[in-house]
Amino acid sequence: MDSFAIGAKLLLLLLSLVVHGESNGCDIFQGSWVHDETYPLYDASTDCPFIEKQFDCQKNGRPDKDYLKYRWQPTGCNLPRFNGRDFLLRHQGKSILFVGDSLSLNQWQSLTCMLHKAVPESKYQLTRVGDLSTFTFLGFNTQLMFSRKPFLVDLVKTSAGRVLKLGSTESGALWKDKDVLIFNTWHWWLHSGRKQEWDYIEDGSRTMRDMNRLVAFEKALNTWAKWVDTNIDPTKTKVFYQGVSPDHTNATSWGHSNATKDCREETQPFIGHKYRRGSPAAELVVEKMISNMSKPVQLLGVTMLSQLRKDAHPSIYGGVGGHMEADCSHWCLAGVPDTWNQLLYATLVRS
Repeated sequence: MDSFAIGAKLLLLLLSLVVHGESNGCDIFQGSWVHDETYPLYDASTDCPFIEKQFDCQKNGRPDKDYLKYRWQPTGCNLPRFNGRDFLLRHQGKSILFVGDSLSLNQWQSLTCMLHKAVPESKYQLTRVGDLSTFTFLGFNTQLMFSRKPFLVDLVKTSAGRVLKLGSTESGALWKDKDVLIFNTWHWWLHSGRKQEWDYIEDGSRTMRDMNRLVAFEKALNTWAKWVDTNIDPTKTKVFYQGVSPDHTNATSWGHSNATKDCREETQPFIGHKYRRGSPAAELVVEKMISNMSKPVQLLGVTMLSQLRKDAHPSIYGGVGGHMEADCSHWCLAGVPDTWNQLLYATLVRS
């Protein structure tokens, strides 16, 4: 094998390690869930007075508690125990912005709870202006922000209706000059009927009622990637992509024979290291996109580890709307998003 071929193979291996967060021979996103009586990291009802109602499953009447007692254990290494005070000291005077849909809200809310539990004596301020929520730890001058931007690209109201512009990120002005950015989109691309947020899709010079959702997602993600490559200074801003959070609306995904069964009454994780369905197509699109970007973006590979947690959704204990429809997309707090933030913390520490 010539030196060029060897170099190419080494480059591909290095690229894979960068995208998936692997270093020192250990991929912290590969592992299994282990029962741990020291969990959860906080009690949502008592330690997190500002929690969104839809995430506090215990307060909403969920009778079981075993789902709270699981810790993510990487294969071949250990995650550092989350240290909220250390996190705030590392980000003193800095701003952290989550951009995306309600799963970004889920992760943002989790981090505010974890940090408040760590420094309960620290005064905080929570403000909401339009689609922007800002949680400030006043003693550290640290801002945790959430911007609702479910498609990352622009959704604008016109006289003809709501237009999703696959090539536009004008609202990206808010993303500039932040110290840490965590992006996410996918969940809302699949909605149709009353839940669909657009009337038309604009793709270049073409405007249409609809198109292949995965293709539209990839085009929008390409627009986001161009914005990052053009506007981000890696010496000042660390950029993460949350990854694709899975739902558990169809039990055949984890080997059940009944396709009409969902996450209702699930009280135990999927046992094993590999999920039957495998990686969703959107996750593969994200990995390919990040690998082709000129600026470094760390993928928080939460998909596989979250796929194993069919037990950890609000289900009928979301407490929203007064109906019994099961929420098998979002996550109870305390719960799985806490692990996403432990992985974020571990990645920030080692970087």
